[in-house]
Amino acid sequence: MATKGEVKKEVFESEEDLAVSLAKYTAQLSDKFCKERGAFSVVLSGGSLINSLRKLVEPPYIDSIEWSKWHVFWLDERVVPKDHEDSNYKLAYDGLISKVPILPGNVYAINDTLSAEAAAEDYEARLRHLVKSNVINISAASGFPKFDLQLLGMGPDGHVASLFPGHPLVKENEKWVTFIKDSPKPPPERITFTFPVINSSAYIALVVTGAAEAGAVQNALGNSQNSEKLPVAMVSPEGELAWFLDTAAASKL
Repeated sequence: MATKGEVKKEVFESEEDLAVSLAKYTAQLSDKFCKERGAFSVVLSGGSLINSLRKLVEPPYIDSIEWSKWHVFWLDERVVPKDHEDSNYKLAYDGLISKVPILPGNVYAINDTLSAEAAAEDYEARLRHLVKSNVINISAASGFPKFDLQLLGMGPDGHVASLFPGHPLVKENEKWVTFIKDSPKPPPERITFTFPVINSSAYIALVVTGAAEAGAVQNALGNSQNSEKLPVAMVSPEGELAWFLDTAAASKL
């Protein structure tokens, strides 16, 4: 296990180099947890993250990873049908899940027939069931689910998951999964993990590319004069936080 609160930061010359390193990192953690637990709980997010994971569907990883032991979850999801272009599930399915032999029963998409509030409650109930069956660990420190690896992206405003700067949900500390109906970024209705769940993780990879994100990266990692703590700066897992940045995203550090 990584040292509590350990933060690693890597800056890559190109997004291609970043993708190569991220695949290696993910594959190594998959191997570690499959050996230790017989399962690997992975949390995906939307945006450009799935594209950054593209090397996993190529040799050597497509042949060496124990895909049947993966259990795949979503950090946040838009309350839209699974075949909608805004769906994080569709993004992950098209770019990763459909290309590797992950068991369909180990892919935990939200129930897209429910309202935002009901979908959040349903997703939390499913997580609680999977904790009881030891698919997901529970954090001894926090009592929240402890995922093996959460893969996070970030928006230019510093939001992670669907937790936006200044929004009350940033302070939610009891629910595992909650919902938002007034997202500042469309579509407005989403469900999202809360910070206690994000920060109970064993490992978090924060993947950020592009110059538009440089200010928020500076807020989280640099000597920013901005006194407001952005959501991305609140990411602090129990184990290791690894930043994967390209030179543009890291340009203000």
